[in-house]
Amino acid sequence: MDRFADRMSGALASIGVDAVPYDSFATWHVDVPHRRWREAVAALRDAAGCTYLDWLSVVDEAPGGLRVVVHLLALPPEPPGVDAVLVRALLPAGRRGIDSLVPVFAGAAWHEREAAEMFGLDFVGGVDSAPLLLAEHFEGHPLRKDFVLASRAVTPWPGAKDPESASGAPSRRRSRPPGVPAPGAWGATAPAARTRRTRRASDTVTPPGDGRDG
Repeated sequence: MDRFADRMSGALASIGVDAVPYDSFATWHVDVPHRRWREAVAALRDAAGCTYLDWLSVVDEAPGGLRVVVHLLALPPEPPGVDAVLVRALLPAGRRGIDSLVPVFAGAAWHEREAAEMFGLDFVGGVDSAPLLLAEHFEGHPLRKDFVLASRAVTPWPGAKDPESASGAPSRRRSRPPGVPAPGAWGATAPAARTRRTRRASDTVTPPGDGRDG
C-alpha cells in the first residue's frame, strides 16, 4: 500500500476506526462512521499530515441518505507532490445532524454554512447558520432531491407524450424543457422582433443585370 495510505490507516486505527483507504480513479477515498466524523478528520490531520482543508460538501444519495464529503491535502515539507484524500461519511435517511469540523479546521465554517442551507444539514458545534447564499425568507433546501423546482411544478419533465394530430399521424411537436418559454414569448421570436425583421417591398435590392440598372 502507498505510504500515504499507510499513514491514514494508522491514524484511524489509533482512534479505533477500522477504515481502509482505497484508490478510485487515481484519488484516495476513505469512508468513516458518521458518529466518528470529527474525530476521524482530526486524527487524519494530526497523525497523517492532512493539514489543509480544500473543500467540504454534501451529496444527496436518496433514498440512502446524505453523504458528507471533505477533501483534505497533505502538503509535503518540500516538493514534489501533494497527497490528497476524500473523507466520506454517510448519514442514514432521516438523520440531519453531524459534528462540525470547525473545531478542527476553522476554514470549514463557510462550507458548512453553505451545506446547511442547500441540504438542511445541522452541523453540531459549528458556527451560526444564518443565511449565506439564499434570500432570508427562502423556504426549503434547493440541492436536496426532494426539493421541487418551480419549473418542474409547471411543466412535467421529460414531458408528456406528444399529442397526435387529427389524422392519427404522430405530431412532431415536442415538449419544452422546464423553464423554457413558449415560442413568441421571448428573445428574437417576440412579435416586435419579427416585425423588425420583416422586409418591406421597397427595401428589396434589385439584382444587377435584369435591365433596370441601365
